[in-house]
Amino acid sequence: MVSAIDTGVLSFQAFIANYLDEVCYELIDGELIDLEPTGPHEQVTGLINRKLNVAIDLLNLPWFIPMKCLIKPLGGNSAFRPDIAILDRAILINEPLWKTEPVITLGNSVKLVVEVVSTNWQNDYARKVEDYEALGIPEYWIADYLGLGGKRYIGSPKQPVVTVYQLIAGVYQREQFRGSEPIISPTFPNLNLRAEQVFAAGE
Repeated sequence: MVSAIDTGVLSFQAFIANYLDEVCYELIDGELIDLEPTGPHEQVTGLINRKLNVAIDLLNLPWFIPMKCLIKPLGGNSAFRPDIAILDRAILINEPLWKTEPVITLGNSVKLVVEVVSTNWQNDYARKVEDYEALGIPEYWIADYLGLGGKRYIGSPKQPVVTVYQLIAGVYQREQFRGSEPIISPTFPNLNLRAEQVFAAGE
């Protein structure tokens, strides 16, 4: 469940001052969004988080998944709170806000972002694809474990799907995974995770 809260237009600075630690809120074009995650949503997020942490460990990479962080798209009054973000510790020295606030403003600080779809599927499939692409985030997953996305994004008949976007020459290229198909991650080519495992986690 996702709902907008009428607080008037909030600036990015006002959102950081008042809602930085409120993990169920994000900001889109000055509008405060209550993410209201469900239990099954958190189950799916937890499974993907665990699998990606194992992949990071196996490769002995200087990357980590923060407990909470915000990603600020280019321009405007928005601050996305991704379900999962993999950050490169070596690059964070270049982040202007990181030392005092868990806010990411540079796409090259991020290796991969995952959004688990709730009723806000329009934001995940349309708005965030464009903004993460513009920011230069190399890989973006949309885990639609209930098949909520519009038909133009997930096809017809609608069914659960994991969509993986890979940034190639500055443009996202899309691949989708269903059923028993293994999820192919450009960042983690040896990842051991099938689409059906993601969907089952939300049951």
